[in-house]
Amino acid sequence: MTPEILPQAAGRVSPDVIEGLVRGIRSGDREAFVALTRLYQKKVFILAYSFFRNKEDAVDLVQDVFLRIYEKIDSFQEDRNFEAWLIQVAKNLCIDRYRKTRGRREMESGVRVDEIPLPDDRSPDAGRSSDLKAALARSVDRLAERQRTIFLMRHVNQMGNEEIARVLNISTGTVKSLHFKAIRKLRTLMEPHIGYQT
Repeated sequence: MTPEILPQAAGRVSPDVIEGLVRGIRSGDREAFVALTRLYQKKVFILAYSFFRNKEDAVDLVQDVFLRIYEKIDSFQEDRNFEAWLIQVAKNLCIDRYRKTRGRREMESGVRVDEIPLPDDRSPDAGRSSDLKAALARSVDRLAERQRTIFLMRHVNQMGNEEIARVLNISTGTVKSLHFKAIRKLRTLMEPHIGYQT
């Protein structure tokens, strides 16, 4: 049975504690599984939400991730970083689910356009603004996976570079670089819609 998705998550935990929880799960200790889920579910939720922009979908994905972790715990090599392994499993499931759902329904367009310079010499009416948001949502969907994830974490989840780096287990410099590339790509994709030259 998958534990309830809780809003809180603990801070950093020592590798020894994680190792103990993993061993507990392998021996069938359900409380160890619940404890491990509570430690990491917030990070997995943030990652899932950056893909789907929908709370219900993100919660469903979190449950799927920890079910997969439970099923695959015997394949985890103890000399590896558990959090990195968990996030990789989560990213793979997010990508699979995203690819399956993106063709069936339009993704929600909650993306902020703060960093994409709209022309100052005209004020779009409500219809024009709605068209731009839809075009931006489609353009975001065309970004490379890591660029899209980081762009959405920054502008939908309002996360800082350091927090994104911790969640994705990458350096802050990599986050900044991928975000820059995402913005540059979006400017190119949006050029036909907002009429400026890059």
